[in-house]
Amino acid sequence: MAHVSAAERRPQLIKAAIDLMAREGVAAGSTRAIAAELGVAQATVHYTFGTKEDLYRAVIQHLTQEMENQVRQAAPDGAGFEETVGVLASALWRTVRNQPKSYQLLTELTMFALRSPHLREALETHNLGVLSVTSELVTDAADRAGQQLAQPARTIARFFLAGFDGLVLQHLTHPDDEAELSCLQALISSTLALAGGRMEMVAVPRDLVEGDLSSG
Repeated sequence: MAHVSAAERRPQLIKAAIDLMAREGVAAGSTRAIAAELGVAQATVHYTFGTKEDLYRAVIQHLTQEMENQVRQAAPDGAGFEETVGVLASALWRTVRNQPKSYQLLTELTMFALRSPHLREALETHNLGVLSVTSELVTDAADRAGQQLAQPARTIARFFLAGFDGLVLQHLTHPDDEAELSCLQALISSTLALAGGRMEMVAVPRDLVEGDLSSG
């Protein structure tokens, strides 16, 4: 059998891991099972990635990069700020509709990473990366349209992502096309209102937000 370098084997193993875990869940993603999915020795996985956590980290990065690329490609040329944000948000939602297993896998990996000290850093890097890309897209859209943002791009991005993540979870657990479209439109509208300074911000006492609710 011809020798395959680690650089060539890496994307093959990532795809095998994604195919296996999207089909059977993260719990099934042992290095032995992933190796069997590709038809290679288990030692090949460890030689290429080191540990299972390192492979999982690569899977998270790969899935995120794929989605980011699809959204970036959808950015319209010469459009206004509101149209651009609407198109980008719709394109991102289209990836949810077209690739639900990828989002389910990312959700499962997120929960797994929260319990794994070796993956917590990868999860933080993933979340910061998504936030950074979203902030960049908001900034670019505003700059092209000459739109002055009423809130920092990072705040607008966090607001949008918080709502979007909730929509994704609802879609995965209880899909409803009509309700999801209405909620997506509401999320886009409220994001634009926040960006344009048209959203009235309600004061929330810090002690209610930061207090210890367990003492009640």
